Amino acid sequence: MAMGDTDLSAEIKQYYKERAEIVLTNLREKYMEGHYVETRQEALNLLMKLIPSGAKIGRGDSITLNQLGVFEALMERGQNEFINPVRTDRQGHNAPREERRQMQRLTLLSDVYLTSTNAITLGGTIVSTDGSGNRVAAMMFGPKKVIIVAGCNKIVADVDDAMRRIRDWAGPINAMRHRLKHSKDDGLGWGVLRYTAIIDGNQPVEQGKICVILVNEQLGL
Repeated sequence: MAMGDTDLSAEIKQYYKERAEIVLTNLREKYMEGHYVETRQEALNLLMKLIPSGAKIGRGDSITLNQLGVFEALMERGQNEFINPVRTDRQGHNAPREERRQMQRLTLLSDVYLTSTNAITLGGTIVSTDGSGNRVAAMMFGPKKVIIVAGCNKIVADVDDAMRRIRDWAGPINAMRHRLKHSKDDGLGWGVLRYTAIIDGNQPVEQGKICVILVNEQLGL
């Protein structure tokens, strides 16, 4: 066996980087903004620069953003009003349903909406699926700016590949997460796969409204 063949981390990172470069080119052709960073810390630093002081921030449920620690960083900075529909108590339980729904409605009026996506194609198409639809709604309409952070593990060939990824990987594990961590089983299982948005670009008059940050790490689902 050749020396180094047991560790392919460098090769995987180069593979992810090359795919990310293709995605970014196609995002920009579709009037979206795109950035590439190597690490989650670089992604957090960029996010903090992109979020202006005084902006009202809304968020979608996102393991990726949790892994970055962006919400703790925003609270420590103390310069933004923060609408957080997925906040939990000390036992990990979400707020009551109607209180959560009201906060989800308020995120549609945020200045900056932070979220991730389930998949992004090489052609620059963003594919996301929700159980209640609040996240995909905000990604498409309402907030003045949408910032999507995604690990390069979410890059797929095309929309069909994206749907397979959601159905066979992200959806089942997300349902399990809600059952095990949040004591919720109110129609979950495949109930997390109810509303799908396929975003194929911004209108030219809204160039840059959607901003995608691709991170060369395995992040989220």
